[in-house]
Amino acid sequence: MSRKITVSLPDASLREYLQPHPDVTILEWDLTGEPPLPRIDIVVPPYMGGPQVLQNLGRVDTALVQSQLIGYDGVADFLPAGRVFANAAGVHETSTAELALALILASQRELPRLMQNQQAGRWEARPTASLADRRVLIVGYGGVGKAIEDRLLPFETIVTRVASRERVDERGRIHGIAELPALLPVHDIVVVGVPLSDSTRHLVDDAFLSAMPDGALVVNVSRGPVADTDALVRHTASGRIRAALDVTDPEPLPQDHPLWRTPGVIISPHVGGASSAMRPRMGRLLQRQIDRMLAGEAPANVVLNG
Repeated sequence: MSRKITVSLPDASLREYLQPHPDVTILEWDLTGEPPLPRIDIVVPPYMGGPQVLQNLGRVDTALVQSQLIGYDGVADFLPAGRVFANAAGVHETSTAELALALILASQRELPRLMQNQQAGRWEARPTASLADRRVLIVGYGGVGKAIEDRLLPFETIVTRVASRERVDERGRIHGIAELPALLPVHDIVVVGVPLSDSTRHLVDDAFLSAMPDGALVVNVSRGPVADTDALVRHTASGRIRAALDVTDPEPLPQDHPLWRTPGVIISPHVGGASSAMRPRMGRLLQRQIDRMLAGEAPANVVLNG
């Protein structure tokens, strides 16, 4: 006897990427209001808006909660007990790495200045910093960190990797996080891509930024609270270092916040994964989870289990 399952989507945007199946019912529920059924086998929460909405799952039985995000900081605080929660590993890494590279190039080649000159009709030709031959430190060597490295190496950079623990892979040594104080002073660019946790909150603090050499660039594509915003303001306002931030603390960044107007700072509004690649990849992941459930197999990407 075939197994019938029900899948809820927060809106209609993922429907086109799912294959019709006689045993699969697709409905829409954004986790507000009453659940449409007492049991929904796979629930996909909204892409953005925070984990608070997950507390509404207490009113419905679920087999799997499939997030559209890689990070799951704060989820355990709101997810009802006993639920299986999977993240979206494999969906956002490429787009986030693309943006990280774009932010690095924009800062190194001074694209904000060039665009201002274009608006003013001003021809100002002067040399800029290269990406080639720069020493780049990647702090956080998971899927995003690996994708960033893959894109940096063809630009003839020297890449150093840092993870929570020291290890060796096919590309050589991955340093442990305890080695940061010795590594920061000898790198021109530092890309931060760690998950947010108690151990990484304010990892990028005054000591971290003070250890970076003059003129260095820090890039944050992880979560805003990984960096101490006050420390970022102090170090960038002095002109000693530069910053390229896809995430900030708080978010949205208030209109009158000094980071908006600090020379040498580039800000994008947390759009690392928000590219045209996202929905098709999210659709493929969801289809994979549906197929596994139909086959009686365990879901992929499970990060919380009861």
